[in-house]
Amino acid sequence: MFYYLFTWLHKAFDFPGAGVFQYISFRAAMAVITSLVISLVFGKRIIDFIRHKQIGETIRDLGLAGEKQKAGTPTMGGLIILAAIIIPTLLFAKLHNVYIILMLVSTVWLGLIGFLDDYIKVFKKNKEGLQGRFKIIGQVGIGLIVGVTLYFNPEVTIKERVYSSGPKSTSFDVAISQGNEYKAPKYAVEETKTLKTTIPFVKNNEFDYNNLIGWVCNDCNKWGWIIFIPIVIIIVTAVSNGANLTDGMDGLATGTSAIIGTTLGILAYVSGNMVFADYLNIMYIPNSGELVIFIAAFVGACIGFLWYNSYPAQVFMGDTGSLALGGIIAVFAIAIRKELLIPILCGIFLVENLSVVMQVFVFKIRKKKHGLEYAKTHRLFKMAPLHHHYHKGGLHESKIVSRFWIIGIMLAILTIVTLKLR
Repeated sequence: MFYYLFTWLHKAFDFPGAGVFQYISFRAAMAVITSLVISLVFGKRIIDFIRHKQIGETIRDLGLAGEKQKAGTPTMGGLIILAAIIIPTLLFAKLHNVYIILMLVSTVWLGLIGFLDDYIKVFKKNKEGLQGRFKIIGQVGIGLIVGVTLYFNPEVTIKERVYSSGPKSTSFDVAISQGNEYKAPKYAVEETKTLKTTIPFVKNNEFDYNNLIGWVCNDCNKWGWIIFIPIVIIIVTAVSNGANLTDGMDGLATGTSAIIGTTLGILAYVSGNMVFADYLNIMYIPNSGELVIFIAAFVGACIGFLWYNSYPAQVFMGDTGSLALGGIIAVFAIAIRKELLIPILCGIFLVENLSVVMQVFVFKIRKKKHGLEYAKTHRLFKMAPLHHHYHKGGLHESKIVSRFWIIGIMLAILTIVTLKLR
């Protein structure tokens, strides 16, 4: 909204300072500040309202240290995160941008699914919450919307690289070191509709989903969406559930998401900037730079929420927040064509997911071979997801969270380094 207002003021009246709203960096900074203010100032009021309405978390007796003290802690704090993401985005982003629209729809959609789950747990007193199949239906639904939009919307494009004469390297330092005159490649004037994405650790690291079906027949490339859309659905569902499973300790999912969001912001900025995309030899995605404003609000919301969610938590985000955080990360990564980096960047979510799958799989195998009692006493992990394994082993909750954050930072750095490691 402010973007349109100050653009009009700048053009109509040459209003002093109004032109600064044309810069993504300025609007992203303002989005972070606004998001933090909403989280810190209005977050306290929301927590007081939730506490007044006696919307408290019901804690299951899992035999973990300190869990009884958490009983009655206000939940559904994900409403703070959603407000701190949506409001700054509406204020500072270009609302006609297809990527911004897609991110807002994804945020609201997944937030509503999580809200329904929390509502059933808290108000209907049903500890199971929303049935699993309905969660999956909702996640598949938003995955379908994202996949269809990214494939069929004419504004979702890339610009192909057109090399000029001279060294074919796009790297300034490589060209100079070889004694060549550096000539940066040019981009095609026309934007291209394609299913190409970034694949890490590979030179000229672009992979086309059409190749997965194009070998069947000469004209099969136009059916690439048959492969692409299901992949999008799987990614959105997996990452959303991964964030949901990670939300089991104070500040764990929030801090991890902030680290991931910061990394995605860097990737979005370089992908949407022709100069940086050229230098780093990565795909240039027109109009995707606007996503930096959204992810700036996302990071601000996570950091602001940590003010109340860090140990000992004054509020839990609930599924309202965790499902939305994971889904946002997945959709954002797909939009900037970096989804194949998710196993590295979202390594914490991946391991948490795998620990649950492995725990169930090993339990069933041992139950079948040795009986129920043996399976109960010989579990693969003391408890799943993985963070509870360490908690059960005697580590303090805050130490586990801090160490997971450190690992998350290492994975984030590795993700960024993949831009040069090929």
